[in-house]
Amino acid sequence: MGTTTQRLTSRIPKIGDRSDRKDVVSVVKLHGVINPQSTPLARGVINLATVESALTRAFDHDRLQAVALSINSPGGAPTQSGLVAERIRQLADEKNVPVLAFTEDVAASGGYWLACAADEIFAHRTSLVGSIGVISGGFGFPGLLERFGVERRLYTAGKNKSRLDPFSPEKPEDIEWLGKLHNELHEMFVDWVRERRGDRLTSEEDLFTGDVWHGAKAAKLGLVDGLGNLRDIVGLRYPDAEIVAAEPKKALLARLGIGAPAAALLDAVESRATWSRFGL
Repeated sequence: MGTTTQRLTSRIPKIGDRSDRKDVVSVVKLHGVINPQSTPLARGVINLATVESALTRAFDHDRLQAVALSINSPGGAPTQSGLVAERIRQLADEKNVPVLAFTEDVAASGGYWLACAADEIFAHRTSLVGSIGVISGGFGFPGLLERFGVERRLYTAGKNKSRLDPFSPEKPEDIEWLGKLHNELHEMFVDWVRERRGDRLTSEEDLFTGDVWHGAKAAKLGLVDGLGNLRDIVGLRYPDAEIVAAEPKKALLARLGIGAPAAALLDAVESRATWSRFGL
C-alpha cells in the first residue's frame, strides 16, 4: 500500500518543480496620496505600511525578470516617500532585478520621488511629471476664539514649542524657520533625483523649481527615459513573461466600503486638495 501511494504521489508535480513555468514581471500599483496615517478607512493611501506586503510579494518570485511600478500620485509626506523608495531599492539590490516605473496621470513631488527608485522611468505623453519641491499649508484662526468668547490657554516648555500655532498670530521668525526647513528638504529631494537620474538630466532648464511637465517634455529634460505604457514596454522587453499584479492589502472596512461619514469626508477633502494642485 505504501509503495502504491508513493508511485501515485510521485506523479504529482511539486510546487517549484514545474519545467514549464513562465518568467514573471511583477506589477505594484502605487496609486494615491502619500500619507503616514493609515486608518481602517484609508483608501488610496501610500506609505510603507500599506505597500510593504505588496513589495515583498512582488520581489519574491523565483523566476522574476523585473518589477514594474505603476505610479499615479500627486505626492504627500516626504518621509514616507523616502521610506518606500528606499525599500524598493533594498529589495531590487537583494534580488538583483531591474525596476521600471510607469507614470499615469501624475507622478509629481513625492510621486516622482517614488518613480526615481526605478532604474528606468516611462511616462505617457500626457502624464504630469516633476514638481521637485516642497510645500506645506494650513489655516490661521487668531481672531476666531475671541469672536466666540473662548479663551486660548497654551502652556509650553521651550520658547519654540508653539511655532505655527493656528490660533496665535503668525510670527515672522516662524515663517523664516519654516522656510529653512523647506529648503533643507528641497536639497534632499534634489540630491535624490541627481543620484538616481545622473547625467540623464538635461541642463536645458532648471528642473528643481517645483514646476511640472507633460511626459513628452519630461523625456526631453531627462526626468523620464521614454514614452510608453506598462503593457507595451514590458511586452517588448519580456515577451515570454507573465505579468503578475501584487496589490497592496486594504483594511477590512475599506474593502467593505464601511466607514464613519465624517472621517471619510475629511479624507476625501484632503485627497481632493492634493490632486487639484495638478488640475486633476
